[in-house]
Amino acid sequence: MTETAIFAAGCFWGVETAFRRVDGVVEAEVGYIGGTTDKPTYHDVCGGRTGHAEACRVVFDPAVVGYDDLLAVFFRIHDPTQVNRQGPDIGNQYRSAIFFTSPEQESAARKVMAEIDSSGRLRRPLATQLVPAGPFWRAEEHHQRYHEKHGGHCAI
Repeated sequence: MTETAIFAAGCFWGVETAFRRVDGVVEAEVGYIGGTTDKPTYHDVCGGRTGHAEACRVVFDPAVVGYDDLLAVFFRIHDPTQVNRQGPDIGNQYRSAIFFTSPEQESAARKVMAEIDSSGRLRRPLATQLVPAGPFWRAEEHHQRYHEKHGGHCAI
């Protein structure tokens, strides 16, 4: 039995690469979520008018990797204090967000976010949004496994 988690943490190519490296992740694919347009394209989303975030849908085996472990990866691979940007990528499509797919995921994410906020290890408060998952629109095929296809590497 598998579960699904959806994370937005900047450019989805690096997010996908990071989650594919996790034991227990069965599949990771990039796409768009959290916006108002049906079947958005990369061009639509990058235009900043659809409200979608670039995101990664992660299918995982909870007997091998827990959702808390995926949250740890998520918070390690990006700066969750930045609003609508990651590094040189600017716009609401690059926002930090957790799109929960169950009440258990929402509860786990809230707990981890509260622990991070109260730890004092970040210089700024978390900007990560925690919202229920809506429709996830799979990105165009040339965006899937982008780093593998193009010989790129990811510093994550």
